[in-house]
Amino acid sequence: MLSLRSFHIFFIVIAVVAADLFGAWAVREFMQTGDRLILAIGLVALVGGFGLVGYGIWFVNKLDRAHIH
Repeated sequence: MLSLRSFHIFFIVIAVVAADLFGAWAVREFMQTGDRLILAIGLVALVGGFGLVGYGIWFVNKLDRAHIH
């Protein structure tokens, strides 16, 4: 069984992968169609994915400081 910490980290990793895959798909779709809305949504997804990486690092550091394992 996963601990709450492990589940949270797992969920963050899945969210980062999903956001980055969606962003990559949107950029590829923009290159084929030229639709700027798709490009904007894709860039938001990519930035969100990078933001989630930062959040994941912050979360792990916070749990380490609080001695939660």
